[in-house]
Amino acid sequence: MTQQFAERATNVAPTGARNAELSDLVRILEDQQHRKLDVIAPAAALRFREGNVHVEGVESLITEDGVTEVDGIYRPTAVADEGIADKLRIPLAYLRRMRTDNVPLLDENVNAWLGQEPERRFMLRAFRGENGPGMPPAEGVARALLSDSYKVMDNFDMLLAALDGVQQSGHPTRVTGCDLTDRRMYVRVESQAVAIQARALLRGYRSPFDGRSGDELPMVSAGFVITNSEVGAGAYTITPRAVIQVCRNGLTMAKDVMRAVHLGGKQDEGVVSWSGQTQRKTLELITCKTADAVRTFLSREYVEAKVSEMEAAAGKTLAEPTKTIEHVTKTLSIGTEAKDMILAHFVRGGQMTAGGVMQAVTSTAQTLTDADQAAALEALAVPALTAAAVHG
Repeated sequence: MTQQFAERATNVAPTGARNAELSDLVRILEDQQHRKLDVIAPAAALRFREGNVHVEGVESLITEDGVTEVDGIYRPTAVADEGIADKLRIPLAYLRRMRTDNVPLLDENVNAWLGQEPERRFMLRAFRGENGPGMPPAEGVARALLSDSYKVMDNFDMLLAALDGVQQSGHPTRVTGCDLTDRRMYVRVESQAVAIQARALLRGYRSPFDGRSGDELPMVSAGFVITNSEVGAGAYTITPRAVIQVCRNGLTMAKDVMRAVHLGGKQDEGVVSWSGQTQRKTLELITCKTADAVRTFLSREYVEAKVSEMEAAAGKTLAEPTKTIEHVTKTLSIGTEAKDMILAHFVRGGQMTAGGVMQAVTSTAQTLTDADQAAALEALAVPALTAAAVHG
């Protein structure tokens, strides 16, 4: 399996992975856990200088492990900029333009709005910078600016709790790929022990990657994808996902998603340190919900029902495929570049039906290097099937 890793700077934790092995994801998450800093701070303690977040006057956390310094400089990610724009009601496009063209104006705008409500509290999620002994503190990374009632549900803890739930379900599974971005974690799980034939769904289809035939390899296996966001970009979710074995296309069933939201009570000012009891209760709930979801999504009855639903629409022959794909991509707000890729995959797939459009969407998603874009596109595959069948 190919792997791609992204690291923004040598003094901060790696922030990304695409199609990584589970072991590599765990290694990155463990490193990130070591460098995380979550703090509840009033607006009066936050200032923008040269486009960076400066935290000033927040009390350090003293524990048995030592002193956690909070005050410092944190460079915002694009996700953090989105949170800053949202919380201060600055139009995002304008904030991005200022960051590109006029950073002093960005500082002035953000500081002016922070000064309007100096007592208003936020949660700042960050990575600490690290330098060698005797060196000045390194610049950190501002990951997100969130509400002070945001409930921390970290990727590492969620992953371990979810995998525990998978194990408790008793189903044989394997992790087939992991993605990690500044926004979300994605973990794809599959059970080839729960696989059915889907000849009607794959009739006439061939893999756009290697030309293998869906008529000769008509199996569809059960699976699901685990997602979580640490930065306010979505709840913890488990979404059922059927896997087309001939091409490894994934069909996510978004309407059946199980989710757990990041909502909690107001937090006291200072460094956030969740109690063992609070964490334990949250993780026990995630483990139980995951086990229940797995028992449902990895059942033969569930997969057969979903494939049957898709087969009813997939066989619809398209009189004018190009116009249908134009209609589908416009309806689902898919951009021009992705639309052209979908059309190319549709032609290579050779299945001139509504089902062929669905397959083209999912195979295109596999080729995208941006994991968030790939997941968003894959989630549109089943809606694309419906839209293509109606349009004809």
